[in-house]
Amino acid sequence: MAQGRERDEGPHSAGGASLSVRWVQGFPKQNVHFVNDNTICYPCGNYVIFINIETKKKTVLQCSNGIVGVMATNIRCEVVAFSDRKLKPLIYIYSFPGLTRRTKLKGNILLDYTLLSFSYCGTYLASYSSLPEFELALWNWESSIILCRKSQPGMDVNQMSFNPMNWRQLCLSSPSTVSVWTIERSNQEHCFRARSVKLPLEDGSFFNETDVVFPQSLPKDLIYGPVLPLSAIAGLVGEEAETFRPKDDLYPLLHPTMHCWTPTSDLYIGCEEGHLLMINGDTLQVTVLNKIEEESPLEDRRNFISPVTLVYQKEGVLASGIDGFVYSFIIKDRSYMIEDFLEIERPVEHMAFSPNYTMLLIQTDKGSVYIYTFGKEPTLNKVLDACDGKFQAIDFITPGTQYFMTLTHSGEICVWWLEDCACVSKIYLNTLATVLACCPSSLSAAVGTEDGSVYFISVYDKESPQVVHKAFLSESSVQHVVYDQQGIFLLVGTSEGKVFIINANSSSSFQIIGFTEVAKDILQISTVSLLETDIVKVMVLSSLPEAGRSRLEMFTLPTLLPQVSTTFADERGRLKDEIIHKYLYELEHALSSAVLGFQSNQIYGFCSQVPYICSYLLPEEEHTGIYILKPYKKVQSRQYGPGLLYLSSHGLWLITIAKCGILCIRDVYTLETFAWCRSHSHQGHGIQSMRISMDGQNILVNGRDDGTLVYLKWKRFGGHLASEILDYYQKLLISLSSAMDKENHYLSTTPKVSVDLGSDSEHTKQKASTDLSQDELVLTDVKKEIPWIQQKSQEAIKKEVNLFSKKRKEIKQGIKSLSKTCFHIPCVVENFPMKARTVEELKELERVLQQKKIEAECLKLRKEIVEAQSGVKLIKQRHEEDDEEEEEEDKTVKYSNLPNYLLGSLSTDFGVDTSLLSSQLELHSREEKINQIILLKDIIYKVKTVFNNEFDTAYKQKEFEIARVKERNVRIREIILDLELEEAVWQPEFEDCEKPERMLVVQDEEITAHKHIKPWHKAKELMVNHEKEHWLLIQDASTRLRALMDMMGGVLEVKKEDILRMVIPQPAFMAKPDAVWTEEERKQFKDYEKKVKELNEERDKYRKSLEAELKKLQNSIQESTQAFDEHLKRLFERRVKAEMVTNQEELKISNLAFSLLLDEELSSREKFLNNYLTRKQHEKSQTSEAVRKSREDLDVYKEHYDNLLAEDKVMDRSFKKEFSEIPGHQVDILYKLFKRRPRISKQKTHSETTSVVPFGELPGSGKLNKDAFAQLMKAMDELDNISNMPEGLDPLVWNHFCMTRRAKVENEQKVKQKAADLLEMATFLQKRVEEEEKVQQEIERVFHELILLQEEKVRFQLNLTIQILLKQGQVELENFQLVLEYSDAILINKNIIEDLNSVIRTQGQKKVASMMESKDVHKRILQIEWEHKKMEMEREDLNQKAWDIQMLFFSRDRQKYLNEPNYEALISIQIGIMEQTIAVLDKTHKKNVENCKKLLKKLGKFSNQKDIANYALSCNLREELVAVSERKDICNAMGSKLTCEKIVKERYENMMQQQKLTNISKQQAEQISILQTEVERLRMKTFPALVQM
Repeated sequence: MAQGRERDEGPHSAGGASLSVRWVQGFPKQNVHFVNDNTICYPCGNYVIFINIETKKKTVLQCSNGIVGVMATNIRCEVVAFSDRKLKPLIYIYSFPGLTRRTKLKGNILLDYTLLSFSYCGTYLASYSSLPEFELALWNWESSIILCRKSQPGMDVNQMSFNPMNWRQLCLSSPSTVSVWTIERSNQEHCFRARSVKLPLEDGSFFNETDVVFPQSLPKDLIYGPVLPLSAIAGLVGEEAETFRPKDDLYPLLHPTMHCWTPTSDLYIGCEEGHLLMINGDTLQVTVLNKIEEESPLEDRRNFISPVTLVYQKEGVLASGIDGFVYSFIIKDRSYMIEDFLEIERPVEHMAFSPNYTMLLIQTDKGSVYIYTFGKEPTLNKVLDACDGKFQAIDFITPGTQYFMTLTHSGEICVWWLEDCACVSKIYLNTLATVLACCPSSLSAAVGTEDGSVYFISVYDKESPQVVHKAFLSESSVQHVVYDQQGIFLLVGTSEGKVFIINANSSSSFQIIGFTEVAKDILQISTVSLLETDIVKVMVLSSLPEAGRSRLEMFTLPTLLPQVSTTFADERGRLKDEIIHKYLYELEHALSSAVLGFQSNQIYGFCSQVPYICSYLLPEEEHTGIYILKPYKKVQSRQYGPGLLYLSSHGLWLITIAKCGILCIRDVYTLETFAWCRSHSHQGHGIQSMRISMDGQNILVNGRDDGTLVYLKWKRFGGHLASEILDYYQKLLISLSSAMDKENHYLSTTPKVSVDLGSDSEHTKQKASTDLSQDELVLTDVKKEIPWIQQKSQEAIKKEVNLFSKKRKEIKQGIKSLSKTCFHIPCVVENFPMKARTVEELKELERVLQQKKIEAECLKLRKEIVEAQSGVKLIKQRHEEDDEEEEEEDKTVKYSNLPNYLLGSLSTDFGVDTSLLSSQLELHSREEKINQIILLKDIIYKVKTVFNNEFDTAYKQKEFEIARVKERNVRIREIILDLELEEAVWQPEFEDCEKPERMLVVQDEEITAHKHIKPWHKAKELMVNHEKEHWLLIQDASTRLRALMDMMGGVLEVKKEDILRMVIPQPAFMAKPDAVWTEEERKQFKDYEKKVKELNEERDKYRKSLEAELKKLQNSIQESTQAFDEHLKRLFERRVKAEMVTNQEELKISNLAFSLLLDEELSSREKFLNNYLTRKQHEKSQTSEAVRKSREDLDVYKEHYDNLLAEDKVMDRSFKKEFSEIPGHQVDILYKLFKRRPRISKQKTHSETTSVVPFGELPGSGKLNKDAFAQLMKAMDELDNISNMPEGLDPLVWNHFCMTRRAKVENEQKVKQKAADLLEMATFLQKRVEEEEKVQQEIERVFHELILLQEEKVRFQLNLTIQILLKQGQVELENFQLVLEYSDAILINKNIIEDLNSVIRTQGQKKVASMMESKDVHKRILQIEWEHKKMEMEREDLNQKAWDIQMLFFSRDRQKYLNEPNYEALISIQIGIMEQTIAVLDKTHKKNVENCKKLLKKLGKFSNQKDIANYALSCNLREELVAVSERKDICNAMGSKLTCEKIVKERYENMMQQQKLTNISKQQAEQISILQTEVERLRMKTFPALVQM
């Protein structure tokens, strides 16, 4: 069923025939929505498809303006909103189930809407558009007006939803941001207020962002000036500076994937990293929920869950990921636990609860829809089983009245029931497929793939199709698969330009007959196979894009070709062109499609560049080469874009489809349209393909990019149009019946081919597998399959090899025959690499020099003017007299007017003029700094030039030294050769760093390959060698010359240098013994010895002279090279100094460049603050205007409210006056009824629904308030009933009373509504006032920042960085306590400090001398005092000794010793007395011992008696203890606990008292001992002391 009408455009229908949409098959690419509890809907192409969940009945709503954009549903109002995709799109609101248009919303959007969302209560619709507006709009869809809108450039949003509990809150999320938008209302004015959520980092932690505009924590740099924000350093002055952050300061945040609202107005956010966030809806505070791991964790593949979709349920959320599982997140406080909820075959992309929360809609990535029903026994039903991708090709199963087939790009083949588009069966090829065609002569189909294979599918059993054969034709992809009308041949076109002809009969095992080659870019293959002929005509259309033409290639295939195929094709399978009658045609214009007519050899073509359909007549006579066809008839198509042509089964209908999405059926003779239908749109790139059944009753149209398959049916179809095609259909069926029976019987018995196929679940697993598993599947193939065309080529090659093997061997055999360095020290000196200055640099330098000269002259004139005005004539006269002296001084001091330490460099040492340089203390302006930099660069250039000149001089000197050494080495080599020494001659050479151009010269010794010598050169060399040998033979013939060469080396005069090599020949007789010598021989021997001796003496003299000469030459070389080394060392020092000078100047340039850069940063910061202030002031004016307007509206509304409230009070007070004519008791009764109000019973929801629905009853809105008011008025009708009238009251009075009460109630309702609106407006005004105050604070802050910045800028311009030269060793720092702040410091000449230091040093020395004198005096005084103190101490010691002697102790024994004259006799008497006493005591002791022994015996006996008594007592004690324990148990049982506690307490007190007394006795004993010691000491003092003198 289809609803909606097409627009009245396009071709007009003729003959009363028309087409209508019977059903639409498509799968959701967007989210599926609930319309009510039992119906879901989704957009698909030009249609919105509604599916009843219970009956699975589909209803279709067609969009009149093309493809459907985004869609949303309002369940309470049962309306559907969707947008179109045209330019300046519209939003349509349709009611359900009537599918009538409620309204049409037109905004200012240019391209497309991307999101739509209804509020859960009220009549509000939010829309969002992306490029170019990025606009969020709020609509009142009932009144079709925009309440408010706001644009956010660059903000791309992928989800938008209203808060179910508060329609004033709206959440927008994208993969990088989450923002909550608040809708504020003041009477009829609405506005958006957006707040962004600060997301955590990827690890779940939070990052404290600093204020970019007004940073508070910037460090204070006291040396290099103020530290500015990064935006000022980057030079940003616009709005981008407010959000600028450098790359290193950007931290990756969490990436939200989906959000959902909670009943508490909080947000749950699922993140790509697996985190779950909770956001407070009011404060936007983010909380990262902690995941509680279970004891038995999930599988490894599900350890990491990245939620793709979230739906809220009580106590948590349901989430899905890409693993095909639905999880339940049970949330408690700030943690959650994951449980498995449901497993789906495919990854889940969307979930939604039904309005009553009894069903859960689950949508997979493929587009399948499942419904999970909650209950005691939950069920999972598949409502929509989607195919794997969009339809690639479609075709009817012969005869096309009941079933059809579809093919997707992934290789999924489906068989469908035509009546209601129910899927009958599926089969998966597990390969990428391209085209599909069904055979007219059998229940089979052919599928072409990208790998060059053709699969033959048997659909004899519609519920279980199977692959019966596979033909691997070539390695290029199959682009076209076409059967002829009788199903005899199958033509397969590939991308490489080959058309294969295959026997279409399954009984022949789909024999490959051969192929023919055509142009590569095949557009269409058309065939004509008539019942009355025995040939099949084939036409192939291909494009020639370079020439802008099209080519047609036609050939003929006889129906008996399968039987005689070997004679039609060569060894490689190529059909012979002369046998198949192949002809070539070309068109002068490009065609996108062409078909071959059934009659009179006519061709129909669809022009690709112009909207025309043309017919062409083929020539009757035969021709060779290319024949140019001219249009025979041309008709305007009224269809734009490239199109395709199809012919009906009887060849009288020409069907055209194009990119515009319109299908037209034309008469093949007149090319006029008699039926048309807009099934698709140009936004989806129109129609991809169409198929018409044999009887012409059924038409399938497949969209190109919208994924929609439309089934068209005739509305009004009859007359000759129907009779013609039905008659041909019957004839065709009769002619094909025998062949179909035969082939179908064969297909029913044909076994299934074992190819790599799979079921639905296996296909799903294969889709989810990785590339590695696919590679493993490929590796399992034992033998790689070879294409048919390669097999034929290999077979042909084998035949050729067998036929021409000998020739091949002969052919094979024929192929087989055919820097500066020192001389002696490791010192390297490099010059400065310099680049020539450009013309612009020289002009700039000239400008600065001219400007400096002008400034110097101006300064000189100013000084003269000042001197003339001051009247200092004497100085002027002296100046005139000393002109010559000043000129000389100027010449000597012309290099600089500043000292080196203040100049900051040693550039004057190189003779560079620095007089034009400005003082470092005067560089305040930007222009002065730039000029100074230019002059410093010129100084650096001059310094380098001076050094390079010195370097060039040294280089020339080294060349001279090397040449001189070479010259002397010639003589040294001669001497060494004469002396036969083995010394090596030292020969200095230039290194590669000294002559880098030598690296580009190739020496002969570096060439390792042999030099190629031409033949004539070889012949010439042989001739030269032959002549040389001939000359030597001639020379050998001359004995005189040979003797001269042997004796004297070929010379007549002996040179002095030859003495060392001269040898005196021995006489011949010396070979004989001495005894046989003669006298003459002896004389000769003496002469020989004499000559030898003389020769040796000459040799010694000459050798010494050579050695002296050699030493002299070597010393001269050593001295010269050492002198050069010394010079090079000085040059090296000069190089170091030059580099130091350049570094000093470059340091000054760097400081100046840094100051310029900082100046630019300060200017950028100032510009930004001014721009920011301008924006804030503009914002302040807007907020002030908003506050003023809100306050005025509030005052006006408040006045209305006061008037309405006053009217309500007046009505209450004037009640009794209006009814003053009736009795008073009736007035009182009426007044009570006047105050009475009806009770409105609230609709109670079912407890089951309330327990399931998490959001409960949603808050009211304007519409609900209207409904409540209507319900109140309905209740008032019951109170106004005549039965409620008091007795005895006049009915007229009762009617008047009812009208008055009704007016009172209406007025009260108005007052309540006005009061609520007034409160809302007051809140709105308060928020605007707060915004104004906030903006004012920002403005004040900007002013304060500007003042501080200006102060910093002035301070920076005055606080200059100066470079000063300091000598080493004069600056000493202790403990590295550097002072960095020199706010009170001044710069003065160092001579003043040195003079002052010398004066201070002199005064210090004087002070040190006086201090040394006072120190010596003080030291002498201390020594005398110490000696005096020593003597005092000695005196005290002597007095103490005298006192000790006087106090010495003198006992009686000592007195007796002194007084007795015979002391020894007295002592002896005392000894005798003592001995007698000892003897008496010994006797007494023995008696006591005996008495003790007796006593011990008695005590032993007594102890034995006591032991016996103790044993008896112990026995009695044991019995007593038993009795005591029994008594104790009895006491415990009887509750004598208090007695025991008392006894214990008394014992404890006694013990404590005993311990206390013990401590007291110890203390007293200690005191007594102390007192005894004191007494003893006092007693000792009473004895006399004997002092020893």
